[in-house]
Amino acid sequence: MTPARFLSVVCATRFDDAFNPFADRCPVHDRAKGPKIRAKILLRLLATAERLGTRSLWLGRDFGWRGGRRSGLAFTDDLHYSEHLARFGLEAAPPVRGPPMAERTAAAVWGALRAMEETFFLWNVFPLHPHPPDSPFSNRAHNAAERAAGEAILSALIGLLRPERIIAVGRDAESAAARVAPRLECVALRHPSFGGEARFGAQITALLGAAGRTAADQ
Repeated sequence: MTPARFLSVVCATRFDDAFNPFADRCPVHDRAKGPKIRAKILLRLLATAERLGTRSLWLGRDFGWRGGRRSGLAFTDDLHYSEHLARFGLEAAPPVRGPPMAERTAAAVWGALRAMEETFFLWNVFPLHPHPPDSPFSNRAHNAAERAAGEAILSALIGLLRPERIIAVGRDAESAAARVAPRLECVALRHPSFGGEARFGAQITALLGAAGRTAADQ
């Protein structure tokens, strides 16, 4: 599996009531070449991550309408779009137009990532934005068929990037990691939304402390 082949698989993934940021254009928020911009960025990120190596694969559930639907990047809203690219030495015009939107989960995750020096890649179990019928600007959890497709893609991504561990944000991500890569180290974090921000923050502090102790021992 090459980055280009992986991208083609993601772009071809289609489900009813699920927006594919790499193949679909939002008529309300996207620039004319929005999906092409997102697809090109994903390809460049994959190639860079493959070259640099990936210590941690951060895994979420699926894209949200205020975040990945717009950016094409897991755990990344408009406010953290350039920061995400900069961590990989990249820059690109945003794929959306209009005022920037913020997402609470993105803010919490990027608050943690800023304190981490290790290489990482951000992904979702289902790399599309699932939404209720006729309600594209809201979120729903992916269903069993979507999960199966997403886990096949996740398996291919792990084979491509060969991360040393998975950092699973939320129970859905943790369960998927256990099914797809049971032998790979998995660090389970409480999802920061719905009252989980304090627990998430405490777990990040512990994670950073463990990383510091490991570095000191080397």
